[in-house]
Amino acid sequence: MRPFLALISIVVFFNCKNDTISGVDYSKLESIPTKEQVGQLVLPDTIAPVSAPFEMPAFEKPTFPDRSINILDRDADTSKLVTTHIQNSIDELSALGGGTVVIPQGQWKTGRIALKSNVNLHLEDGAVLTFSTDVKDYQPAVFTRVESLEVMSLASCIYANNQENIAITGKGKLIGPYNGEIKARSYTKAIESLVNLNKPARERIHDGSKEDWILPPKFISPINCKKVYIEGISLENTAFWNIVPVYCDNVIIRGVSVNSVGIPRGDGIDIESSKNVLIEYCTLSTGDDAFTMKSGRGEDGLKVNKATENIVVRYCLALKGHGGVTCGSETAGTIRNLYVHDCVFDGTGVGIRFKTRRPRGGGGENLYYDRIRMNLKATCIKWDMLGTPAYVGELAERLPIRDVNSLTPFYKNISISNIIIENGTHFLKVYGIPESPLTNLTIDNVDANCSNLIIINDAKNINIKNTSIKTPDSLINVLNGTNIAFENVLFNLNGAELKTKNITGKVNDITFKDCEFK
Repeated sequence: MRPFLALISIVVFFNCKNDTISGVDYSKLESIPTKEQVGQLVLPDTIAPVSAPFEMPAFEKPTFPDRSINILDRDADTSKLVTTHIQNSIDELSALGGGTVVIPQGQWKTGRIALKSNVNLHLEDGAVLTFSTDVKDYQPAVFTRVESLEVMSLASCIYANNQENIAITGKGKLIGPYNGEIKARSYTKAIESLVNLNKPARERIHDGSKEDWILPPKFISPINCKKVYIEGISLENTAFWNIVPVYCDNVIIRGVSVNSVGIPRGDGIDIESSKNVLIEYCTLSTGDDAFTMKSGRGEDGLKVNKATENIVVRYCLALKGHGGVTCGSETAGTIRNLYVHDCVFDGTGVGIRFKTRRPRGGGGENLYYDRIRMNLKATCIKWDMLGTPAYVGELAERLPIRDVNSLTPFYKNISISNIIIENGTHFLKVYGIPESPLTNLTIDNVDANCSNLIIINDAKNINIKNTSIKTPDSLINVLNGTNIAFENVLFNLNGAELKTKNITGKVNDITFKDCEFK
């Protein structure tokens, strides 16, 4: 056994070795998909049955009555806004019991569109629908959430409220309003400083008529809807988050592509306080997080208390973006029962990302990640539960330890297995909260090539097993960690000595069992 340097820590070694090969079961990694095997370009016609570690409904494509309106037949003109033509067609078909509104090939311009029950908005191949950059084309204010706070605002380019069986389909393209007046007037301060949270949500009116700033419209955001179906479309140039179902039940998003690179709030798909959601074969290249789960912000989110739960993300591709798949940082209603599998993150910043803040409340639990390939620019697996002073002030400081209250968030019961990490910086970073440490994390069967090893602050019951980590780094840095266990792990350190270090605080029970060091 090679000697180890243990600095101010308690480390126990069981059966550590350097004469046998330990680590990964490569037979479980052989069929993990490559980027050519996932994403929009390989979308199948049918929806395969969903298998998850928790109960999920059977997902089926929606059906609509056999009637349609082509906006060309309603004298739509590519030289003018066609908002009225689209909206009147939607309203008419919904009143008749449903049908399909067809946007034909061509360059069309519109303002906000509101979907209605039993209507499919279908964009034909070659149809380009560009949304106005004028604030007036999204007025009056309607009920929505912005950064997980309930408000009356411009809402979204395509909106729906309390509707059922709605769809957006086709091979056409949507171009958002991240230009002109919308961009120039978009808010720049923390949203809590702009919205009076002491008022009821219906009185938090911010539509740009009384202020020189606006809460910019999201791209597609139904709220309080059931049976939402989005397939095949491409989205570019959003002013804010792209696809954001809020308080929805039974949502299917498949075969969608998003390009919002360079847009600061350009999240790809945000599932917000919604349940029973399937996301598959999507390709996201974003200016912020790619696939994101949110459930409300602070006290406002606790009042609503609606979880994001029963979510499956499969066969998806994340390209550029801050995080491949992210939970938070809005966690008040709790994020639970998430299963991400058979996905590829190629060129993303962080791979698997978890965020929250001391005043955000709620948290995340029962989160599963399996069969993922990652080629990353930053950390492979990361928790950031403290945030920065710019958003939460002194609560971003780790110490002093605060009393646990209703706004203290948590993360617990997370399983990450069968992962290929082709490139990344730190294998694992955990910045927990001293009074609410990350709890019960299992990382199993990972083949990783990283530039750095591990930082764990404020966590307990961390089990890393059947894993190979190749890195020039040799430092495992633990602060306030309890029951940190490594089992059957191959540390390929290029001949360096493994070091464990504690800066301040207490480290208990860091164990290495059946590990190998090279």
